[in-house]
Parts: sequence; C-alpha cells; structure tokens
Amino acid sequence: MSSSVKTSHTPHAIAVRKSWWVSREFLALSGFVLVLTLAGCEVGPNYQRPATAVPPTFRGALAPAIDHASLQEPSVADQKWQSVFTDPTLQKLIAEALANNLDLKVAAQRVLEAQAQVGVVRSQQLPTLGAGGSFSALQLPAGLAPSNSDGSKNDFIRGGGFSASAAWNLDFWGLYRRQTEAARAELLQSEWAQRATRATLIQDVATSYFQLRSLDAQLAITQNTIQAREQSLTLTQSLENYGAGSRADTSQAEELLHAARANMPVLRQQIAAQENAISILLGHTPEDVDRGSNIDDQPHPANVPTGLPSDLLERRPDVRQAEAALIAANARIGVAKAQFFPQISLTAMGGAASNQLQGIFSGKNAYWYAAGSLSQPIFEGGRIRSNYKYSQAEQQEMVAQYQKAVLGALRDTSNALTAYQQTQIHREEQARLVSSAAEAVRLARLRYAGGNTSYLEVLTTDTDLYDAQVNLAQASEQQANSLVQLYIALGGGW
Repeated sequence: MSSSVKTSHTPHAIAVRKSWWVSREFLALSGFVLVLTLAGCEVGPNYQRPATAVPPTFRGALAPAIDHASLQEPSVADQKWQSVFTDPTLQKLIAEALANNLDLKVAAQRVLEAQAQVGVVRSQQLPTLGAGGSFSALQLPAGLAPSNSDGSKNDFIRGGGFSASAAWNLDFWGLYRRQTEAARAELLQSEWAQRATRATLIQDVATSYFQLRSLDAQLAITQNTIQAREQSLTLTQSLENYGAGSRADTSQAEELLHAARANMPVLRQQIAAQENAISILLGHTPEDVDRGSNIDDQPHPANVPTGLPSDLLERRPDVRQAEAALIAANARIGVAKAQFFPQISLTAMGGAASNQLQGIFSGKNAYWYAAGSLSQPIFEGGRIRSNYKYSQAEQQEMVAQYQKAVLGALRDTSNALTAYQQTQIHREEQARLVSSAAEAVRLARLRYAGGNTSYLEVLTTDTDLYDAQVNLAQASEQQANSLVQLYIALGGGW
C-alpha cells in the first residue's frame, strides 16, 4: 500500500497529472470560445427585397376585362410546357433538346461548380485538423558513434512518433458566415440561370419549329402557284396560236411563272438552314427534322390566364437571378465590414516521440502546445475602407439591376399580351384578304378567257394572291409564336 502511494507522487506522475489539468483547462477555454463564436454577431446589413412598384394588372391584358375571379385563376406559366404546346412532334423535339442541348449541359455544370464552391467557402467556418507520423533511422560510422556505458558503440539510431494539430480562425464578426451566404446566393443565381437557359431553349425550339412549318406552307403555296401559272401560260399560248391573244400576254404569263419558280430555291435554302438550326438545338449534327401539325393548326386558345404581375417576382428566372446576385452583393458588404474588426485564431498541436516504438505512448514522451492570437488592422493604406465602399456601390448597382429586371419582365409580358391579341386579328384579316384575292383571280381569268380584259389584270390579281397567301402563312407563324412569347414572358418553361 505504501509503495503505491509513493509511486503516485513520483515526478513523472505529477507531470502527467499537470499535463492533464492543463489540457482540460484548454478544452474548457475552447468550448467557451466556441459558444461565444456561435453567439457572435454578423456585421453588415441583412437582406431585404427592395421595394418595387408593381401594377395590379398587366397593361394590354386579354379581353374580356379581368375580374377578381380571373385574377385567382392559375397562370398559364404554372402549366408544364407539354400542356401549352400540344403538337406531338413539337413535344418530341423539345424533350430531345432538353436532354441533349449543350448550352443546358453547360448551365448544369455551372450549378455543380457553384455547389462545390459553397463547400469550399463554408469550410472556413470550421477548424482544421491534421495528423501525421514519422520514423527515421541513422547508421553512423563506428568512429563517430557514441559509446555506451558498457563500452559498446551506439552506431544505429532510430526514432519515431506521431503528432496532431488543430487551427481555428474564429468567426466572431461573421466574416466567414457572410462569405458562405454570398456563395449560397451565387449558387441560387446559377440555378436560376439554368432555368432561364431551359426556358430560352424551349422558346427557341418552338419558334424555330413554327418558322419551319411556315416555310413549308410557303413552299406548298409556291408549288401550287407554279401549277396554276403553268396552266395560265398554256391558255395564253393557245389563244395566241388561234389569234385571240397577243405575244405580250404570253410574255406576261411566262414572267409570272418564272417569278414563282425563282422563289423555290430560296425557300428550300431557308428550310435547310432552319432544319440545321433545330438540329443544333437538339444537340445533333445537321439532319432532317420531323413535321407535325400545319402552321395553321397550332393551338391559340382564346382565354389565357396571366395571374398577377407580382407573380413575376417569384416566377421569372431572370428576375430571380438578378435578386440572387443582389443577395450575394448584400452579403459581401458584411464581409468587407468584418475586415475592420480584429481577427481571432486558435492553434494547438500535440503528439509523442521516442527512439523506442514501445515508448511512444508513454506519458513522458508526450508533448503539446496551444496558443491564441488576435490581430487588429491599424493601417492598410485605405484598402479596407475602399473595399467597404466598393461593396456598398456594388450592392446599389445590383439593386438597380434587379429593378431593371422587374421592369423588363413587365414590359415583356405587356408586349406579349398585345402581340397575342393583335396577331390573331392580323391573321383573321389576312385570311379574308386571301379569299378576296382568290376570287379576284378567278374572275380575272374568266374575263381574260372570254376576251373581256387584258392579261395585265390576270397578272396583277395573281401576284396579289400569291403575296397574300405567303403573308397569311407568316401571320400564322406570328400567331403561333405569340403564345410562346406570352408563356415565357410570364415565367413558364418548366
């Protein structure tokens, strides 16, 4: 018993006990600092969405007048694109573009990059830990080796150990938390940019497809016109042969025919270029593109619910992207302001070393070290203050960019609403014009065949009919595109 008591008071035991008490005090101090850090403040302004004047209804809202009940109706932008564009072939093309388009893949990779960057920035809030081990051996020449007490030579020296270290920059002023906040906002910005790319891709595929179908319609019109003019040329040649017509009439008929034929290669070239453009959107090499419904058969519903203008603040990807950039700029003000305050850091290291492996874990071979530091910038040549002013100016710039994005969204929607109404009226009037022009051509040809008028009247009315038919195909394209523009302007595209 007495031997045990005596052993507990040996110098080695006392040193180990003191080391343990010091370590416990250090851990207690570290825990206190941790609580203090977590309760620390975050300098800089907290984000608040800027006040933006948004009207209660859209300018150019669709008739009939919008009442309270219609305002509660979900917007067309809340529908998936498959519900808006019902042409099965167009649906197939859009789905293929969403799967293979390279711009969309680039946007997706940027989201992954931003996610990784958040992890990199957030790691600054946490302590860093490291550990390692070492072993060394040295063979000395016998003449240089020290002698042991028994006269033998200690010519082989070996040693080893392990160590661990920790470092922590305390985030008392919220420097690293504000940096993480900015990084997360930039991640959100990249996600909304990805959605904007997706919406733009849907719009590009749809509008390109409608233009292709319009060119197909113009090609068919031209082919039909060529057939009609060939028949007209045959008639004028017969009348000339029998003395009932003139060479001038035949020349005018040939002029009409050649004019129509000259349009054929131009239209074929435009169709090929449009197919190539769609192929690239689909992530393919240039190739033929499938066709679906005719341009005149594309949907154009009379009632398109728009929702409230304030919904654009939540739904438009470009508006949300601008707001995310504003959030990041707002957080960077806190980062710049934290530079004015002292930075506190803790470091610690410890381990054990011995020339005998079995002695590494002995208390007498252990060592440790702990330190804390505080640094306060005093003179930086105006760098910190200028950086703070820069972050404030950048935040104000982002406020203006956000407000500009809101106004742009309201403008786009108003333009799309007006276009949706007026393109329908334009197409209806153009269809009536085609009917009247077709009747004028029929009557002119009857009068010419009966010898009651010159071929000049046939030439004029035939040219007017051809132009009216081409314009009708283009008006149908504009009408179909107006639905695409309205859907995207309201924030659709998911």
